[in-house]
Amino acid sequence: MKKLIKQSLPALLASAALLGQLGLMGSARADINVGVTVSATGPAASLGIPEKNTLSLMPATMGGHKVNYIVLDDASDTTAAVANTRKLITEHKVDVIIGSTTTPNSLAMLDAVVEGSTAMIAMAASARIVEPVDAKKRWVFKTPQNDIMMALAIAQHMASAGVKTAGFIGFADAYGEGWFQEFSKIADVKGIKVVASERYARTDTSVTGQVLKLMAAKPDAVLIAGSGTPAVLPQKTLKERGYAGKYYQTHGVANNDFLRVGGKDVEGTFLPSGGVLVAAQLPADHPVKKSAQDYVSKYEAAFGKGTVSTFGGHAWDAGLLLQAAVPVALKKAQPGTPAFRAALRDALESVKELPGAHGVFNMSPTDHLGLDQRARVMVKIENGTWKYQP
Repeated sequence: MKKLIKQSLPALLASAALLGQLGLMGSARADINVGVTVSATGPAASLGIPEKNTLSLMPATMGGHKVNYIVLDDASDTTAAVANTRKLITEHKVDVIIGSTTTPNSLAMLDAVVEGSTAMIAMAASARIVEPVDAKKRWVFKTPQNDIMMALAIAQHMASAGVKTAGFIGFADAYGEGWFQEFSKIADVKGIKVVASERYARTDTSVTGQVLKLMAAKPDAVLIAGSGTPAVLPQKTLKERGYAGKYYQTHGVANNDFLRVGGKDVEGTFLPSGGVLVAAQLPADHPVKKSAQDYVSKYEAAFGKGTVSTFGGHAWDAGLLLQAAVPVALKKAQPGTPAFRAALRDALESVKELPGAHGVFNMSPTDHLGLDQRARVMVKIENGTWKYQP
């Protein structure tokens, strides 16, 4: 009997070791892989760079799982954005996509995320990215305010300032077209007549012809629907030609690169923005003051005082949405599986009363933006800085 026990002891010990290893394997936590495509180079680089910078501030763990951020540059190109998305889904097996920076890129990515059954959080503004929430767009969410929300703020400001006629010049792509459609509708409601409408490419170096047509219509104000530094060109040309009316830009220019490139030519410009751009100037009871200042302090601690922009805030808000959704999704499935990707989509759709850098998010099956009027303020460019307009 003693001999049998002695012979069996090594086998028992080996079995115990094996069971221990299996137990450890069973308790190991799979990493969460977040795929990101941003426009860190190209015409939209002034938007994409702060987004990319913000990713370095995002948490290393969510729900007790390590998070890997796989970041690719799409160079502001739609074809590259789609290629990046497919690569992130098929090769890197990501659980979710963040991106891209611009509306054309984000719209082009829709088919890829649907085919991969992978949720996407866009950092571009057009409502067309998420509306209507159909079989395709049920996989897509976004963090920037819808154009109509910001167009309403502009039209209200124009009406209050006595503007009766307006000229429009915007990008010759989905961003510019979306803005023209929304602004035209709300301008009409506010009794403002759009007397001229022009387009230009993001890469154009001259808009003299378009500006001459705008000035011939003699509008009280001009709205420029561009983003980043390319939005300076029409305003600079209008100034050179002596246009003395009011100037408005969209929230697509709310970063310091626009101020730097525009210089004196953009002084006095009005634009709508999320509260993050003027966080320190907001009233103490403003619903996003605390959450906006939290992002500003973290970004400026890493990249220097005065470096924060609204575009980085869109990336930050995407991260906050994930932090809220991941623990919920983990109750249903583990990362790296189709079940987890589906659960994460469902969890994003159920986020409620989440304060971010721009506004308070309340997602639903019919609203994949979830922002309301708390996500906008009016701002004036004054002495080379952003000035909150109560």
